[in-house]
Amino acid sequence: MKDKVVIVTGGARGIGASAAAAMAGQGAKIVIADLLEEDGRKTAAEHGGLFVKHDVTSEESWQAVVAAALEAHGRIDGLVNNAGVASNLLIEKESLEYFEKVLKINLSGVFLGLKAVLEPMKAAGGGSIVNISSAAGLTALPGTAGYGSSKWGVRGLTKIAALEFGPYRIRVNSVHPGMTYTAMTSQHGAQVGEGMFPLAALGRVGVPDEIGAAVSFLISDAASYVTGAELAVDGGWTAGEVVMLDQVTAQS
Repeated sequence: MKDKVVIVTGGARGIGASAAAAMAGQGAKIVIADLLEEDGRKTAAEHGGLFVKHDVTSEESWQAVVAAALEAHGRIDGLVNNAGVASNLLIEKESLEYFEKVLKINLSGVFLGLKAVLEPMKAAGGGSIVNISSAAGLTALPGTAGYGSSKWGVRGLTKIAALEFGPYRIRVNSVHPGMTYTAMTSQHGAQVGEGMFPLAALGRVGVPDEIGAAVSFLISDAASYVTGAELAVDGGWTAGEVVMLDQVTAQS
């Protein structure tokens, strides 16, 4: 990771900030791109990075982020498409307006990011892109009409980009966090602690640093032969239905 220049969207806090910390700790030069200016500047300063106020739904804003990264460092080696919003409404309750808003941020934002960094990464001789999807992009979860649809879309777009960008030595992978304790998920009931999330095989929610470590691995040269992959970091949530071992023993 040493001296790799990596843009992290939604990097002001949560998973994005943890990914930035993990990569900066290995010598990467981080560009934090986020609408949250105060938190973003603080996170960037903690890691000796650059902050750029950024709207992932705006093509012009993407051009500004890329230009700032190139002006500061002369190249772009990595991109973490992390910015996103959640939804927890049933289809019958979710409006078309909000459904399309979620898709625009979570999916169109990733699409614009892929387009924005392609030429700079070509010029650099290659690179690595990590798109943050979700466990909701691996399995159907009720109450996630817009969110789940967007994250399934990110999963598919990642594989398409991996095939198209591969000839330029640009790797593209997706990370699928399970329930992870962040400012966003805490509003929807996420709690830290053993036994607090029995739907996962490990029985707990994750913490941002666990997701950040996976992101850092995929950006790094340690994952040089990994592209088009989907990495679930979900405590076994999407592995299958959790059945307590004592129940299995009792039935056998």
